[in-house]
Amino acid sequence: MSDESLVKQGVAKGTSVGGAVLLVTVGLLEFFQGISAIAKDDVIVVGVEYTYKFDVTAWGWFHLVFGVIIAAVGAALFTGATWARVGAMVLCAVSIFVNFLWLPYYPLWAITIIALNAVVIWAVATWNPETV
Repeated sequence: MSDESLVKQGVAKGTSVGGAVLLVTVGLLEFFQGISAIAKDDVIVVGVEYTYKFDVTAWGWFHLVFGVIIAAVGAALFTGATWARVGAMVLCAVSIFVNFLWLPYYPLWAITIIALNAVVIWAVATWNPETV
């Protein structure tokens, strides 16, 4: 394997470990965001009518459950297991879709999470744990 390929794998591995940390963090934040939405906290702003509008409590339960799943897969991603890598990519893809729908409630957060999910998908898809 060439030096350039080893460097790319090293970057992908580092980013994948960073992605695992991000997934655990995002999972915890999603969990707490779900609790906030379920409690109908003043943090969640329900504004203009939106095509993909759902009840904030329903969003809260979704974020709560999704957050636990994301955190669990993020923790498993530290092992480099194939199922965890595939699960992370699938969850990130679903998270991109969900955060698109969540845009009217927390636009800056949703855009940030979409970008981070794209980085995690790239990192996990390009990392070959057997190489480095």
